[in-house]
This record gives sequence, structure tokens and C-alpha cells, in this order.
Amino acid sequence: MTDKPIADYAVIGDTCTTALIARDGSLDWLCWPRHDGPAVFLALLDRERGGTCRLALDGLTGVTRRYLPGTNILETTFVTATGRAVLTDFMPLHPHEAVPEEGPDGHAQGRVVRRLACIAGRVSGHWFLRPTFDYARAPTEAVAASETQIRFHGGGDAIRAACTVPLTLREGAAEGGFALTSGARADLVIAQGAKNHGAKHHGAETEDDAAGEGLTAEVDASLAATRAYWEAWSDRCTYEGPYRESVLRSALTLKLLTHGPSGGIVAAATAGLPEAVPGNRNYDYRYVWMRDASFTVTAFVNLGYDREAAEFLRFLREADTSRGRDLHLMYALKGPVPQEETLDHLRGWRGVAPVRIGNAAADQDQYDIYGEFLVALHGYLEAVEYDPPVKVNDHLPEALGHLTGHILRARHAPDHGLWEMRTEKRQSLHTKAMLWVGLDRAVQIARADPKHRLADAATIATWERAAAEIRAEYHARGWNPSRGAYTMAYGSDDLDAAVLRAALFDAFDPHDPRVAATLERVGAELGAGDLVYRYRIEDGLEGDEATFTACAFWRVGCLALAGRNAEAAALFERLLARGNDLGLFAEEIDARTGEQRGNLPQGFTHMAVINHAVRLAAARDGQTRTDEPDCRADAETVPA
Repeated sequence: MTDKPIADYAVIGDTCTTALIARDGSLDWLCWPRHDGPAVFLALLDRERGGTCRLALDGLTGVTRRYLPGTNILETTFVTATGRAVLTDFMPLHPHEAVPEEGPDGHAQGRVVRRLACIAGRVSGHWFLRPTFDYARAPTEAVAASETQIRFHGGGDAIRAACTVPLTLREGAAEGGFALTSGARADLVIAQGAKNHGAKHHGAETEDDAAGEGLTAEVDASLAATRAYWEAWSDRCTYEGPYRESVLRSALTLKLLTHGPSGGIVAAATAGLPEAVPGNRNYDYRYVWMRDASFTVTAFVNLGYDREAAEFLRFLREADTSRGRDLHLMYALKGPVPQEETLDHLRGWRGVAPVRIGNAAADQDQYDIYGEFLVALHGYLEAVEYDPPVKVNDHLPEALGHLTGHILRARHAPDHGLWEMRTEKRQSLHTKAMLWVGLDRAVQIARADPKHRLADAATIATWERAAAEIRAEYHARGWNPSRGAYTMAYGSDDLDAAVLRAALFDAFDPHDPRVAATLERVGAELGAGDLVYRYRIEDGLEGDEATFTACAFWRVGCLALAGRNAEAAALFERLLARGNDLGLFAEEIDARTGEQRGNLPQGFTHMAVINHAVRLAAARDGQTRTDEPDCRADAETVPA
């Protein structure tokens, strides 16, 4: 197998889309113009058919890499037999002169910039550029615009490439050779679209035909502006605890998964990376899941990034004009979630097919999403001290009414559950717990307004009674005496790591002996050392799924809530070491090999890193904390 390990990849982006770049400098994944747009580079999923932008250096002997501190700018240092070179990769994102109240907080340029500088001795090699449009389903045409510029067309899309060294066309690909001495450069800029769309840097229009020294100057100016944007964004992070570097890297990664124009937050940057090898568990995560996005909102709020939370609420306001009446499980960044289809012409990463785009789970019933939305809303309102913008505040009563109405109607209904198994619906314990959480947060939101403008006293009392009934029911029916644990569904013998997540929201008392017993059973039967499987049951899919990384971090939280702080901190630190050399996590980890599995980077994992670093800091300070910034002001108001 020659496919690169998933952990070899770094991510860059501009809050419109992202690109994945391997340790060897190969750009193997990029969708334009949005996260969920068609891929134009996808050697990640098929090294033969998928497009790539590759750097080949002669006599390569060593590679190191890092992100420039506080940024999403990737710096890779190559050592060759004759010298050293530094490759700086970024997608330009320039600061606004004044950040608007809503909308993108930076100006994305629609480009990938690859700045290659020889810093010692001499280096030689070549750039190789071959885009493949519409997931390599459309033929690629290439035309030389000048000695250093190529235009590629296919499937109704276009890409422009400009280089500081001459480019030669070869069968739909471009190649640019170079021999550099210390101080010399071979920069490459790849732009989306057939022509310049008025991108700016430092107040001046960029030159669409820039080449040579003009391109070098443009690259340097754009790098400076992009670095300024990311450093300013990072400076807003309020977390100052012992894990700041990991927390900030996770925050920067989550920011890359946001979509500035819409305010949406996608679950992951990629599609089709397998969760089981071999197997057929290959899905497209480039969409906005209510659950993932709401957890991401709490992570942002925990770090002082209230604007990102507000932007997600803007996305929902515009994507769901019913104000919660017709809330969906997931959304595309624009229009409906596309129907799931397989790209049978693609081999898949390490030959693990099928490669899927679109996602059939969009049609599932997952009723926990109503609780998820209310968690996100409550966390945001707490952060802004219940003084949100008018556009949020004006529709709060209606949104609360719709969301709580959904919960009251769905409380006895089976659903597909958190893990989206494509099997029959069940009375999922995690769902029931999140319905209680949703009503609890609705009560807290409504009680924060003493004038009862959000809900009258009788309505609040109805929510409280229903919450108490739901909580009593799932405690009684979710407990399985023969298993000595809370299980996946009523009447089920199956263990489920999602119980850990429910405990993080105080749906279970972490000091309850039955919760402690469940934690032990999950560790014994679903654990693999420090790692945790979601479940270990037949789910109708092929292959043995890897461990789910977020579940391992949830166990950290449960230990902290139970007062086992030293144990929780030690586990947290061991889990952080499971990320790649840049601190990035995919969705899962193979317990046998330690390899990353699934789509990368995965928002669910990085939000868990943030929330549990914050939780450990709170536990160290003697506070009780869930994944919200201040979720429990008065424990006496919680239904028993």
C-alpha cells in the first residue's frame, strides 16, 4: 500500500473551504468553492485518478513541519542532500478593516498559496499540478496563458495557476522545474475560477496576471495579511490553562470548519475516509449536523468566541426559516443535502471502497437534535448575559415553543439514535436523556427573563413536569440489572458509550453508583486501553469499526465529574498524544495500530479536546462544569 497514513495530513483553509496537505508536500484534497463543493484535488481517495499538486525535491533526506504559532499557516522544512528549503502553505484570509456585525470576519481570496524558499545550500526539483474536476468525473482541459501561467477547465469549473518559474503543459497537467540557491524562491499560486474576482490585499487589487517578482511580492503581502488575521483571532482565546497549545490548535481547526458566508459549521473537512479497514463505513461529513455544530458552539463559547456561536445561530435562522418548527438533523451549506451516491470510479483510500458523497442519514429521525439546539442556544445566551442581537432575541419565544413542542411530541417515539445506525428505530437512551436536557435548558432560558416574555409561568411548569417524567422514565427503563449498566436502548443488553456524553450534561448524576457501574462496564467491554468503541454490536455494515476518539475524551469528563481529577488529567494527556504531530485528530483511532481512521479533521473530536481541557481547569479550581460555560446556576431547579 502506498496511500499515505491519514495522520500524515495537515489542513489549511480560509473559512470557505479547506485543503489537506501531506507531510511530503502533496496537496491531495481540495473542494471549491465550499467545503461541500466538488473536489478538484482528491488523490487522497485515489492516487491515480484523483488530482494533486505535488512537490518533488531531489535527494530528499528529511522533513519537519509545524503551524506558524497561532495560525493555520503550515510550514514544512525539507532537508536534501545539498540544502534546505521551507514550504509555506496557506489559503489567504485577509482581515476586514472593520468586522461586520454578521457575516465573514475575514476576506477569503479563493486561493491556495505555496511559497517555496531555499534557505541553505541549493535545492532542485519540480512542481507537478494536475486538477481533476467534479470528483475526477469531468475531463480536464489545460491552456497556457503565458510561460508561467496555466488555466485548467472542466465540469463547468476553472482553476488558474501562476508560478515564479516556467510551467510546461503535459496532458492536462503542468510541471515547473527549478534549481534554487539560498534566498531564491519557486512560488506557486492556485486560484479558483476563470478570472480574478476582485480579491484585495492591503487595499489594492491583486494582479490576475502577476508573475515573477510581481507574484513574489503578492505572495509576501498575502502571507503577512493572513498571518495577521489568524494571530488576531487566536489572541481572543480566553483559555490560559496548562493545555493552551492543544486547545488553541483545536480552536483553530474548528474555525477552519466554519463557513464564513453562511455561518455554518461542517462536521469534517473530508468525505470517504474509512472508519474500518477493510469495510464499507465510508461517509461524507462535509455538512452541518445539528449535534456536532451545537457542541462546537459550546466549545467556542468556552473559549470566548461568542461571535462564532452567533454566526451558527445566523446559519440556522437562514437555513430554517420556520424558527425550529421544521428543524432538520443536518443541512448543506447551500440548498438541500444531496442524495447519497457512490463514486465507483474511485479506488478509495488504500482501496477501501465505496467512496460516498451526500449522506442518507439526512432522512433519519434523531430526536436528540432538539436538545442539542437548546444546549447551544442556552450556552450562547449565558455567554452574552441574555442580551443577544435583536435578530436572535425577537424570535426566541417562537423558537422555544417549537423546540419544546418537538420534545413533548417525541418523548415516547423511537428514533435512529446518536450513531445513525441504518437499522430499525429504538427507544434510544441517549435521545431520551437529551430530551430532558433540552427541556431543562428551555426552563433555564425562560426563567432568565423574570417578565415571562419568553414563556409564561404555566408553560414553564409544564416543561418542568415533562422533564421530571422523562428523567424518571429513562432512569428506570434505561437501567439493565442483568448487565449492571445503563444500556443503549430500553430493554437492550447493548452497551453504548453515548451514556458518557449524557452524563456530561447532568442527565445522570456522576456520583450515582449506577453511573459509576456503567462507566466501569463501558471501560471493560467497550474500552481498548485508553480508547473507547462506540458500541460492539452488529449494525448492518461491513468491517470492524475503529475506536471513536471523542468517546475516550467523554470518559475524561466523567472521571472529572466523579471527582477523580488526577486520573482524568492523566488520561487526557495520554489522549492528546494520540493526535498527529500537528495536534490534529480524525474521527477514530485503530486500537491495534494506533492509526487515525475516518474523516479528518473531525470537529467532534476537537470540540471534545476543548471542552475537557476547560472542564479539567474547572475541576482543578473546585468548580462543577459541563460542556456549557455556566450551565447550572441553581441545582435545586433541576428535575430529580
